[in-house]
Amino acid sequence: MSDKKIFALHAEVCKALAHPLRIEVIDILMKGELCFSDILEQTEGLKSNLSQHLSVMLSSGILKVRKDSRCNYYKLSSSKVARACALMREVLIENLKKDHELVKNM
Repeated sequence: MSDKKIFALHAEVCKALAHPLRIEVIDILMKGELCFSDILEQTEGLKSNLSQHLSVMLSSGILKVRKDSRCNYYKLSSSKVARACALMREVLIENLKKDHELVKNM
């Protein structure tokens, strides 16, 4: 597979992460698989809105779903998804600290 194709696929996954609710869902699912209703309760959102976001995350390969007669259970497709988000959060926090120091020293 060419680098261009990998870059395009990478961009698609990044687009699927580009919403605060989706990042919150990843944070929630770091602890393990949860039923849709449990995710809904923790995010305090709307059922239809959460459903749409989970669908985007499923189609991009970020999440997996297991269905049973009672509920759809969602989990991260890989623990690397959570690690990638945690790493990006570290970069964000470092940048915020640098900006804060810059403003403080003005």
